[in-house]
Amino acid sequence: MTASLAGKVAVVTGGAQGLGRAISERLAKEGCAVVVADLNEPGAKEAAAAVAKATGARVVGAKVDVTREAEVEKLFVDAERAFGRVDVVVSNAGILIAEPIAEADAEKWRAVMTVNLFGYFLVTKHACRIMKKQRSGSIIQINSKSGKKGSAANSAYAASKFGGVGHTQSVALEMAKYNVRCNAVCPGNLLDSPLWTDPDKGLFVQYLRAGKVPGATDVADVRKAYVDQVPMKRGCAYDDVCDAVVFLASDASAYITGLALSVTGGQEMN
Repeated sequence: MTASLAGKVAVVTGGAQGLGRAISERLAKEGCAVVVADLNEPGAKEAAAAVAKATGARVVGAKVDVTREAEVEKLFVDAERAFGRVDVVVSNAGILIAEPIAEADAEKWRAVMTVNLFGYFLVTKHACRIMKKQRSGSIIQINSKSGKKGSAANSAYAASKFGGVGHTQSVALEMAKYNVRCNAVCPGNLLDSPLWTDPDKGLFVQYLRAGKVPGATDVADVRKAYVDQVPMKRGCAYDDVCDAVVFLASDASAYITGLALSVTGGQEMN
């Protein structure tokens, strides 16, 4: 897989931190030039500099709000101008706000849908404009196991991710004739990531407050409950997701499109 990514150009949204940064670094190690795009412009530039230093790859940071079409369009115009092409796009930017449905804030619910689904649409739209001309490319959405199975007290996120699978399949059908593939990676719970462990707004805290784990009295109870749900008895790691992304970005998956690939340790098998 490493050889097949040499010389490719990748754009990663939500790339300044967490999983997005890990994906950016892995793609750079596999031979890609990388555009690390994020709403946090200083963070994107810092991440790009760190990844470039660690890998020796050409890596640049760019600001993008994936909910604003002009910014998404500029991201891809600038990437094509700088590198001459765009071969791999990883749509990773997303948010999660967990609330019981009867108490859910309508504007927060809308915000999750806007970032996770509308943002993904804008990224694919402008990626496809370039890839259609090239007659090649691989688009990968970072989805979730919640894109395949509903999630209590988490309806906005699940709805956005279910929608993402439908959009992925639709783009795959439309773009197949141009040799452009579109797939999704559906990770399990990244239990050691800041998304979960942040003491103020991480998912352990959110899920404890939302009552997603009956009887849980602290975050340790929530963590144990989520580990116990996994047949392989561990949380998903960044490397697990990065391995799937590299596979879907490479020619090793040349005959695969429209797939929502579960990376869940057996928790979700379809």
